[in-house]
Amino acid sequence: MKILITNDDGIFEPGVEALADVLSHFGEVIIVCPDTEKSAYSHKITLGQPLKLKKIDFAPTAEAYAVNGSPADCVKLAMEVLLKEKPDIVFTGINLGPNVGRDMYYSGTIAAAQEAMLYQVPSVAVSLDTFKKENIKFGIVKQMLYRVVEVILQNKIVKNVMLNVNLPYTSKELCKGVAVVPMDLTISRYHYTALNDPQGQDFYWLKDNYQNLKVNEGTDYQLLKEGYITISPIDLKHTQKRKIDQISRWFTNFNYVQEESQL
Repeated sequence: MKILITNDDGIFEPGVEALADVLSHFGEVIIVCPDTEKSAYSHKITLGQPLKLKKIDFAPTAEAYAVNGSPADCVKLAMEVLLKEKPDIVFTGINLGPNVGRDMYYSGTIAAAQEAMLYQVPSVAVSLDTFKKENIKFGIVKQMLYRVVEVILQNKIVKNVMLNVNLPYTSKELCKGVAVVPMDLTISRYHYTALNDPQGQDFYWLKDNYQNLKVNEGTDYQLLKEGYITISPIDLKHTQKRKIDQISRWFTNFNYVQEESQL
């Protein structure tokens, strides 16, 4: 099995090394990550400037490259340039901090997994529910992740679906289990805080209120905080095909007038 890894925290962050350590037990791993942090880059790709692939002496378990681009760039470049054939699966992460709710639209970790879906490659985004990078004991994280990966690879991810996985920062013994849940889009996690610069001009800093949110029952937010591994299937079906005929009828008269004007 060939496995591609990327992230949005950057190639030198410990989360990607931990992910590679786990996945090396299941197949051949290649790592293609941004050369610096690209958090909240969403599905940005780089236009108007060249991208560079730089081979990194990373770990004996994986071949690794750094890219001066976004997480989506990394997947796209790997698929179209670096790899002779498509990988069997793409994993992104391990992201520092959870990706829940509306993070689906902002996260570079999730976007990279979605980019893989565009190539018909199954993908899994992995995030960890802690922000304290210096104190993370990745040994316990890897034990829990190994069991999740084992189950995922024993099964088949449905075509055009990715899995968004959030791990609680706890031991596998204290983990309460796996909850497959939708991402709660009703909660706004980020809010602007107004400040003044020395000249008295207002500027705005986007503050993460994750730790203080009032969460809804049965959601990814709530279950992750309670110690569950949350898994949310995400698909690519953005076009509402059932609405095409309805909205086409809105413009029936418009199109009639246009046709009449051309006679």
